[in-house]
Amino acid sequence: MARVALVLGDQLMDDNPALEGADRVVMVESLGVLGRAPLHRARAQLVLSAMRHHAEALRGRGLEVEEIRGAASFAEALKGVGGKVACAHPNRAGAVGELAALGVELVPSNQFLTSPEQFAEWADGRKSITMEPFYREQRRRYGILVDAEGEPEGGRWNFDAENRKPPKAGVDAPEPWLPEEDEIDRAVREDLGSWDLDLWGEEGPRRFAVTPAEAQAALADFVERRLPEFGAWQDAMVPSNPFLFHALMSVPLNLGLIGPLEVARAAQDAWAAGNVPIEAAEGFIRQVIGWREYVWGMYWLRAGDWRTDNALDATAPLPASYRGEPSGWACLDGVVDSVGRYGYANHIERLMVLGNIAMLAGIEPWEVVGWFERSFVDGAEWVMAPNAAGMALYADGGVMMTKPYAAGGNYVHKMSGGAWCRECRYSPKERTGEKGCPLTALYWDFIGSHEKRFSKNHRMAMPVRTWGKFDPAEQAAIADRAALAREELAGL
Repeated sequence: MARVALVLGDQLMDDNPALEGADRVVMVESLGVLGRAPLHRARAQLVLSAMRHHAEALRGRGLEVEEIRGAASFAEALKGVGGKVACAHPNRAGAVGELAALGVELVPSNQFLTSPEQFAEWADGRKSITMEPFYREQRRRYGILVDAEGEPEGGRWNFDAENRKPPKAGVDAPEPWLPEEDEIDRAVREDLGSWDLDLWGEEGPRRFAVTPAEAQAALADFVERRLPEFGAWQDAMVPSNPFLFHALMSVPLNLGLIGPLEVARAAQDAWAAGNVPIEAAEGFIRQVIGWREYVWGMYWLRAGDWRTDNALDATAPLPASYRGEPSGWACLDGVVDSVGRYGYANHIERLMVLGNIAMLAGIEPWEVVGWFERSFVDGAEWVMAPNAAGMALYADGGVMMTKPYAAGGNYVHKMSGGAWCRECRYSPKERTGEKGCPLTALYWDFIGSHEKRFSKNHRMAMPVRTWGKFDPAEQAAIADRAALAREELAGL
């Protein structure tokens, strides 16, 4: 019986294990997948372009490739394929059962450094499964930024203290590497225009890599031109430039176009050559072999829990402001505008603006996860469930984070250099009244609403004590301003 390799759109590795011994390859562009809720145009464009470029590359290696475009579903597409179909273990938990039901053989994937089984073994028996100890083991396991004794180069595992600077006046970054579109990109654009899909976001030029060669070019450009300054400004928010010094490597990494070790070692080599300070190299490497691999492991460790996690009993629907309706809040509207234009916001904008506001406003966690997954060019359930539900929304009740990542307007003011606040009709220093910042009011209302829970967390002791010092009239005024803020979010 012929052996058929099914290559999924987020598993475009040159050495995809499903290709071993395959007589031919099948790639499916499913309208059922593309049509799940509003999808960002840039995301759809990237995935389909990457798939079609990969199909051409496989043909160049002498493989027979069948591209099934516009299929109603995977089940429909695979009906007439014939042969024994094999696929690398999928990156989405729900797809495991779906593919198994279609008779697809699942083979272990090589897309990540740590398999779900290895991560589960690491986590077993630990009182705490936070990222830091996992990251240190990763560094030692792969010999990244460690000496011959396995101790950290520079004498420290973590340079976060140097990597949290707010933007200074005039800070800017070189324009990131940009690809040149080709006939495949243009054909994808035409197909997306002809299919009946619920797409949103601007139709701009492609900004991210869709081939291994492009991924390597983007990586080289980042290491040479932006990594030296990445560390200091990695948590900064500059409204005029959401890309700043960031690598923009999450798209090719998540599509399987480049491997995490190649990316991490490029940063290490730049440091070893004296071209990059250690705090920049460490901060970036932490994201790639630390946080990214940790999130992957946590997704599978709790695969049955993310969809129902809701430790803070958040039930509000996703507000219209997350779909582009103006809220009147300069920070939120600015970040949502960036998402609409590029399908992108940097990690601190995602966490401390989009995620923080969603948590403070009590938005239902899985709705937020779905919005993140469909709105970002690097979106995937395995990425967004732990990052949004676990880290940003604290929906897991503290499995990933030791405290909620909650902040008021002063944090946004500081880490954006006040850029958004200068354009806003509200003041981050005011909780109530006409100038009362909705984010600040929501923050204190959040602390008050969960006072009993947070009083048991020593890392939340200070804000809980501060809340207790507000007189009843002030607490009531904050609650009123927070209620109005929720109406503003909803576009009421």
